[in-house]
Amino acid sequence: MKYKKHIFVCTNQRPEGATRPSCGDERGSALVSEFKKQIKEKGLNVEMRAQKTGCLDVCDFGPAIVVYPEGVFYQFVQLDDVAEIVESHLVNNIPVERLKMNV
Repeated sequence: MKYKKHIFVCTNQRPEGATRPSCGDERGSALVSEFKKQIKEKGLNVEMRAQKTGCLDVCDFGPAIVVYPEGVFYQFVQLDDVAEIVESHLVNNIPVERLKMNV
């Protein structure tokens, strides 16, 4: 099935003492759960999917997510940002400028 939007949330876990931060340590898995919950509550789960992914290679800006097919990267995403991303970007096709990453 092809989804209208696909949300990838970095959940990469680096070993303790790693020189780069880890999105997974900064609530990556909790973000996946929250995106799935809100997408389902809005009845969008048939046409949109949120899932965890490995490293997006933007570690210094995590927790990071990317929304396809647009390829919009978001940085420093927190749990309370999820509703805004879902409503603005996923429902209304308007990326959330304050969270966009310039990649």
